[in-house]
Amino acid sequence: MTVDGNQPSLGATMRGVVLPGGDRTETRMFPVPKPATGQVLVKVKASGICGSDLKFIYHQHTGTGGSKYQGVIAGHEPAGEIVAVGPGCGHWKVGDRVVVYHISGCGQCSECRKGFYIGCTDERRKAYGWQRDGGHADYLLAEASTLLALPESLTYIDGAMVACGVATAYQGLSRAEVSGRDRVLVVGLGPVGLATAMLASASGAEVYGIDTVAARVALAQELGARPGIGPSATALSDLKRLTDGAGVEVAIDCSGSAAGRYFCLDAAATWGRVVFLGEGGTVSFEPSPMLIRKQLTLYGSWVGSVESMAKTLAFLDRLQLHPEAMVTHRFSLGEVDAAYQTFAAGSTGKVVLTMD
Repeated sequence: MTVDGNQPSLGATMRGVVLPGGDRTETRMFPVPKPATGQVLVKVKASGICGSDLKFIYHQHTGTGGSKYQGVIAGHEPAGEIVAVGPGCGHWKVGDRVVVYHISGCGQCSECRKGFYIGCTDERRKAYGWQRDGGHADYLLAEASTLLALPESLTYIDGAMVACGVATAYQGLSRAEVSGRDRVLVVGLGPVGLATAMLASASGAEVYGIDTVAARVALAQELGARPGIGPSATALSDLKRLTDGAGVEVAIDCSGSAAGRYFCLDAAATWGRVVFLGEGGTVSFEPSPMLIRKQLTLYGSWVGSVESMAKTLAFLDRLQLHPEAMVTHRFSLGEVDAAYQTFAAGSTGKVVLTMD
């Protein structure tokens, strides 16, 4: 095993945050793990809080199957520096700056071979922060197969944003083949929606965002969106007016709500593309007038693959984009309870934990 001076001493302990449900956090002490074959030890520098952490773990343990929380250290959006390397880790070395793909799969099924570990159904599939210890800690034991290099131009907070949310947005935009020819509507401007607006604008698209929280609409405009459309009875007519009566070429729902999904279908132009990114909820609509006769293409997009996450990092590096701009609140690991309470209030941009 290769180590450096930042590697904790034998028998050292570290802080780790567990989410017991009931809107609570618990910080406990854990032994610092030692990497085995194919594993590295990462000194966590930043760890994002995801909406799924709130929805399925922080409030109540509602996940089932592959989404069931196992009482491990939380956090699936980490970025940090490698401080120890086990055997068989290829080119990874101590001192490398890395982002961690949030799931380790079996490595053998068709989804894993595509790099979509998220789609692995094998019992060996384990998500960081859900079934195996995650990034809300001083150190993280990570599989080398889940690592991506963090470009020097990007901060650790940038990397933590990519680890789930920004890469999810990139994948959705890629599915719809968004380009500078398009007018893009983003419904729901939470962290994934903000990332979608930022990346679409950087791709040259004309972007419109809608959300019930005015501060999020304003932040989307700072990230490149046009003046927002208010969540009112005139929202659709306002959008049609802004698009010369046609609607948008691409409509992306990041809200996961029935109203948001319906609005995307309604706002899309004939021959448009609609992407459902936000999870949960339902939607009901008449297929003939809303989908078939408009000749729409409807995509469901989950999260990205390891490859698409690498492409996301390269895109940010090339265009000098910084997802850290989406962060409205930063907390230390010792302030984790305040961090979750703040994010749960539902009026922030991204909330992130940083470690000294």
